[in-house]
Amino acid sequence: MALASLINRGRALAAEAPGDRWRGVVRPTHFAPRAKRIIWLYMAGGPSHLETLDHKPKLTEMHGKEMPESFTKGQPIAQLQGQQLKCFKPQHKFQRFGKSGQELMEHFKELGSMADDLCIIRSMHTDAINHDPAHTFMNTGTMVSGRPSMGAWVLYGLGSDAEDLPGFVVMQSDGRGGQMQPISNRMWHSGFLPSQFQGVKFRSKGDPILYLNNPAGVTPGMQQGVIGAAGELNRRHQAMVEDPEIATRIRQYEMAFRMQTSVPDLMDLSKEPASVLEAYGAKPGDGSFASNCLLARRLAERGVRFMQLYHRDWDHHGNIRNDVQTKAEEVDRPAAALLRDLKSRGMLDDTLVIWGGEFGRTPMSQGDGRDHHMKGFSMWLAGGGIRGGVTYGATDELGYHAVENPVHVNDLHATLLRQLGIDHLKLTYRFQGRDYRLTDIAGEVIQAILS
Repeated sequence: MALASLINRGRALAAEAPGDRWRGVVRPTHFAPRAKRIIWLYMAGGPSHLETLDHKPKLTEMHGKEMPESFTKGQPIAQLQGQQLKCFKPQHKFQRFGKSGQELMEHFKELGSMADDLCIIRSMHTDAINHDPAHTFMNTGTMVSGRPSMGAWVLYGLGSDAEDLPGFVVMQSDGRGGQMQPISNRMWHSGFLPSQFQGVKFRSKGDPILYLNNPAGVTPGMQQGVIGAAGELNRRHQAMVEDPEIATRIRQYEMAFRMQTSVPDLMDLSKEPASVLEAYGAKPGDGSFASNCLLARRLAERGVRFMQLYHRDWDHHGNIRNDVQTKAEEVDRPAAALLRDLKSRGMLDDTLVIWGGEFGRTPMSQGDGRDHHMKGFSMWLAGGGIRGGVTYGATDELGYHAVENPVHVNDLHATLLRQLGIDHLKLTYRFQGRDYRLTDIAGEVIQAILS
């Protein structure tokens, strides 16, 4: 009976109707895709590029001296406005890793072992200098709230291969630290796209999704009957008014019913071998970044298209030396384990993994920390047709401005879409009389980092 159910479900999905799995509007893809899915390791708070991925010996030489006015005159500054600007040396040493000799901070030893698979971009820049608008910009390509997130655009364009799980999943972890900047649900919203494309947040502890279990006395058969009846009423209404939100409601009711079985199985990390749990440093049910990385691999195996893992507390206005080390130790082992795990399963070739935050930190001191910085910062990418073992772009000698091959957030988005087989200029949605896209009116694919 179970096999027949699965076979019949597969046949039913062949015909696209309101209750079927969404298959995307980009059919066929504009380019041959190099990646099937994206896993975004989002370091929320603005990790300092100067302590992680961008080595600046000159800044050490200038430590304690006034920051040259030629770098800062007329530039936007967050909390250091009107204060004396002094150079602040990198608080951790850097080390070369791999055959490629990539430079990473000394506490990224596990990631360093994967250096030949990493593409480090040292010339990122953005348009926003404070957290919420910078998160909004990094996720939606604009500082205007209410626009669709990248995950929503990807799901709208390509659909998902997951039958029993959402195509866009968000998870969050905190770790050790005190400055937990809030992450708004707007960061994974669908904006003006139909709401079926918004991200679904899985909670790290307790029930991953609210109302996952039926109330006492409600059997799966009774629940299925309610879903069927509601679906039929919605289909009749849809036939009269043709409202896309009704089609969304039908799909989401049916997805929620299937998730009552699929989600508990997904979240049960005890089924993983002890060696895998040890590799990630994960413990079932602990809600850690390590466990979320392992869950991301399990989601990827099940066909989920877009996964975002927020790890908070990278907002280091003070005590940056100790706090960066703490955060590096929290993410180094799990992120490297994720890359190794994907690679060993033959999945890294078609999974694009991204690591980075919404902006960087200033070369100038803010006590024993650093202020927000938008003019130059770093991220790394791996897999999904991205060249490994390369460093692309550069900031100036003090790490202030992106001066060599600058990469704007819109350029990053255009490149990620390109690897999924999408031309960012062609994935549009008409709203209020205008064709909108993720990259707005900008964006160039970074051809030099593509393999």
